[in-house]
Amino acid sequence: MTTLFDNRFRALHAHHECLLSAANLPEELGNGVIKRYQHPVLTAAHTPLTWRYDLNPDTNPYCMERIGINAAFNSGAIKWNDKYVLVARVEGTDRKSFFAVAESPNGVDNFRFWEYPIVLPETDEPETNIYDMRLTRHADGWIYGLFCTERRDPTAPTADQSAAVARCGIARTKDLVTWERLGDLKTNSAQQRNVVLHPEFVEGKYAFYTRPQDSFIEAGRGGGIGFALSGSIEQAEVTEEVIIDPKRYHTVYEAKNGLGPAPIKTEQGWLHLAHGVRNTAAGLRYVLYLFMTDLHDLTRIIHKPAGYFIAPEGEERIGDVSNVVFSNGWIADANGQVFIYYGSSDTRMHVATSTIDQLVDYVTNTPEDGLQSHSSAQAICELISRNKAFPRASHPFSTATHYNGVGQ
Repeated sequence: MTTLFDNRFRALHAHHECLLSAANLPEELGNGVIKRYQHPVLTAAHTPLTWRYDLNPDTNPYCMERIGINAAFNSGAIKWNDKYVLVARVEGTDRKSFFAVAESPNGVDNFRFWEYPIVLPETDEPETNIYDMRLTRHADGWIYGLFCTERRDPTAPTADQSAAVARCGIARTKDLVTWERLGDLKTNSAQQRNVVLHPEFVEGKYAFYTRPQDSFIEAGRGGGIGFALSGSIEQAEVTEEVIIDPKRYHTVYEAKNGLGPAPIKTEQGWLHLAHGVRNTAAGLRYVLYLFMTDLHDLTRIIHKPAGYFIAPEGEERIGDVSNVVFSNGWIADANGQVFIYYGSSDTRMHVATSTIDQLVDYVTNTPEDGLQSHSSAQAICELISRNKAFPRASHPFSTATHYNGVGQ
């Protein structure tokens, strides 16, 4: 039996090392805004063998996996000790999620999990599930992790074992190892998911981006990205939420929308990455979009390109919850490079890279949504007309005579 165990473990270890050390190359061409990469940066298979296997041949003679891992996705992100660090949502085959730290020397490959996952302290009301941590390095000197904490809805009938109450949990750390648990954020909303802490004080207070909801799944009468202030972080409470980015009919954020990671400060304004959800005949579709708010008035959106910034492509469409991309982490380097980490279909993590200059150019110069088909077609016609001033616009189709006159 020992020989069987040893042979199997050697094969498992070799395969695992090959996965962790593989180079991750950018895809060719792209759209000029971001570079996508060929492979995910984290999957369930990236988790350490010591998390999944009992390595004692006496108690595990067949070298069986004892604890199953289903997925690794929706990671917070931070630069830490010159490494690119993700705090990933790792989900076991028991459907329970927990947080774990993985780091990479370059941000695009060779991510390795730290030896132990994070075991967060509990509040007086223990939760069943936690997930999707946003990391904020705050001006007060702490690193904060805001995440969704989920408990069964006590008002639901016994027959309904899926009804839940979602709130915003808050923890803080100085080293990503030892975490102090603070009280859950209190708001007037029935449910709160996707809450983000702004990195600076606003009017001497802690500023939160919220997503009020009427129920666990549906945004209902609420919805949209809210903004609120709290005088305390230890017992954070907001009494008024101002919706700065509402849901809109027939857009990529018509069903619900929420902020992704904490915004990045640029000379032109605060750069925000958000997710938008719309309903389709195949179910909910999640995409990512960008917008910019004023440097001094965080409730005022000054630029917002039409449509999505990143949508699921290829294998990203397939997973436990298909047709989804979701981001709650990005890293802006001192040299202006930006690493955008996003999960696909609640299964795995990917990276896309860009720069501050490219993202600001995209946000400030891409047409906004005219909210009508007529406006969408007209925007293209106007771009075609402007392009006629440049010789490079000549191509095999430039001599076509068919034209409907719109936009002239």
